[in-house]
Amino acid sequence: MKPNTQQLNDLTTQVRRDILRMVHAVNSGHPGGSLGCTEFLVALYQVLMDRKEGFDMDGKDEDIFVLSNGHISPVFYSVLARSGYFPVSELATFRHINSRLQGHPTTHEGLPGIRIASGSLGQGMSVALGAAQSKKLNGDNHIIYSLHGDGELQEGQNWEAIMYASAYKVDNIIATIDVNGKQIDGPTDEVLPMGSLNAKFTAFGWDVVEILLGNNIEAIIKGMTEAKERTGKGRPVCVLLHTEMGNGVDYMMHTHAWHGKAPNDEQLQLAFAQNAITLGDY
Repeated sequence: MKPNTQQLNDLTTQVRRDILRMVHAVNSGHPGGSLGCTEFLVALYQVLMDRKEGFDMDGKDEDIFVLSNGHISPVFYSVLARSGYFPVSELATFRHINSRLQGHPTTHEGLPGIRIASGSLGQGMSVALGAAQSKKLNGDNHIIYSLHGDGELQEGQNWEAIMYASAYKVDNIIATIDVNGKQIDGPTDEVLPMGSLNAKFTAFGWDVVEILLGNNIEAIIKGMTEAKERTGKGRPVCVLLHTEMGNGVDYMMHTHAWHGKAPNDEQLQLAFAQNAITLGDY
């Protein structure tokens, strides 16, 4: 049974608390993008993806998610734990030596839910396309979902993959771009302007869906459902998800400053006060 909107919003708040607690504990990590993508990943794993019980690396007969911008691992780990992939208590080991929860997701620790090592920006699109073509070759009609940062698209490898996807009609992929307009060095329009991503993906032969309210659970589910309906029709699908970096914590929003900066003790308590509901902190 799928959770209702209130349950999804409550879980989103709890995931935000997890993110803040994780990066604060080790004074390291990337809260900004993690907080901005919280609603998306909660909706993806709780409602949108077709998931089977247990975990295996092959991912046969289920949808697969590829996280390309691996630095937002705090939100990924929290959502995986709270979706049953591993114990929530393990979140307390984030970025510890010999932990399975490294700063960027890796595979050799054998953490359930992690299928690729990511964090070297620009590579996830190629990996996702390979997985999508593998699904087709195996007669598996499930979808590959992927997530990429907008600043990440400044990496050239993305555009080779984007061109390849339409040329070979890889139509079982939904690549979501986190359009928050910010990256580690400042606004994307100041670091390296990319113009209209909608126009670019359309020109490269993709079908594009825009979700303007990218931090609203209902809008995400509606937009992603529309994207899913467009798969299987000969063109890859791109979702432009407009989010706010640091969403849910007022002093982290509207700035790139919290891309890779952990809150201190006082800031953590202020953030917790803004996200007061708890389903059970680890």
